[in-house]
Amino acid sequence: MRIEVVGIGAGDPDQITVQAVAVLGRVDVVFLLDKADAAGELMALREALISRYAPQARIVRGADPDRDRVSPGYTAAVDDWRTRRADVCAEMVGELGPDEVGAFLVWGDPSLYDSVIAVLEDVRSRGTDFELGVVPGISSVSALAAKHATTLNQVGGAVQITTGRRLASGWPDGVDDLVVMLDAQCAFLAYPDAEIRWGAYVSTPDEILISGRVSEVGERIRREREAARASKGWIMDTYLLRRPR
Repeated sequence: MRIEVVGIGAGDPDQITVQAVAVLGRVDVVFLLDKADAAGELMALREALISRYAPQARIVRGADPDRDRVSPGYTAAVDDWRTRRADVCAEMVGELGPDEVGAFLVWGDPSLYDSVIAVLEDVRSRGTDFELGVVPGISSVSALAAKHATTLNQVGGAVQITTGRRLASGWPDGVDDLVVMLDAQCAFLAYPDAEIRWGAYVSTPDEILISGRVSEVGERIRREREAARASKGWIMDTYLLRRPR
């Protein structure tokens, strides 16, 4: 029994890698974790990818548990969510035959801000024996840089990938370029002199791209973000924040 964790890119079906296509073309099962409040368009995109690249596979679905997003104990809340997620995944993996190959589809790249690998390690530690493979994907970070026709770092400089929660505590020392994810509070507004390259729904038909000095475009980004979230009911956005030199 083998399970592949397959990165499917940031949203453009043409960004899936040749390796991912080859793996999906031979799997027996595709496991889908469905969120109760997930956008129908995201489900439709995953199902279109399965139809295109894994038409031979049967689909096993599980209900992705909700995470406590209001608890002040962030780490404890995430640990609890991952444990409950592992409960669901263990039941799903039970649908896989001893000689079969299954796949979990992961947006972007499985190594970046995704819990599926850790959750499957938890499942395996409980006694379910399977081989685990990971297929890298094009992350929203690399897609963002490409869309803005830029690089993530400057010559001789360091780049750090972080979250809005951490940026709100201050710009890290020794880093000129920050890639920020999961920033619902628009922490970049505290740095008016910085350059920002922001993108929402990157690599999808609803993509929004804005760049410039924060003092000039920061409020526009905030308004666009709020309007897009209100319109669609969800948002996925990332930005590159560059310290002025």
